[in-house]
Amino acid sequence: MSKLNIGIILGSTRQGRVSPQVGEWVKSVADKRDDANYEIVDIADFKLPFFGEEDATEQAAAWNEKLNSLDGFVFIVQEYNHSITGVLKNALDFAREAWNNKAAGIVSYGSVGGARAAEHLRGILGELSVADVRVHPALSLFTDFENGSVFKPADLHLTNVNGMLDQVLAWSGALKVLR
Repeated sequence: MSKLNIGIILGSTRQGRVSPQVGEWVKSVADKRDDANYEIVDIADFKLPFFGEEDATEQAAAWNEKLNSLDGFVFIVQEYNHSITGVLKNALDFAREAWNNKAAGIVSYGSVGGARAAEHLRGILGELSVADVRVHPALSLFTDFENGSVFKPADLHLTNVNGMLDQVLAWSGALKVLR
């Protein structure tokens, strides 16, 4: 059986964002495992307009094509006002079937580890028929980021990242059979 393809989705597009640092860290941990193909998927690269406000046929087609090429996901989620970012919600809405019957893990960050954003995302993923896994690395803005901008994760997070990836791969493999 060929290796699964797992997309590490950056959930923010704003200037000065730290999600690329977190995503690259998750990818570096994942690449050491050599058990799947991992890639960063940056929502910013797809230039999705607000859903329903203008013709986005090309952008939506490219976004759905990318999602269709993946067997599972790891969402890098930052907490904004107790929820996910608007651009992540928008990107989720631009696809339907491309999400179905796949698995996802969540790595979140915020003042309380991004826990509220992760819980909000879990509800949305359920509606999209995405099986979210239990293990959830939650990063603190106070202890895992220097000056709020330089990502310096505590070593203890490696156990959770690897546990989350184990679950994402197990579920992604099982759901690939279903698809």
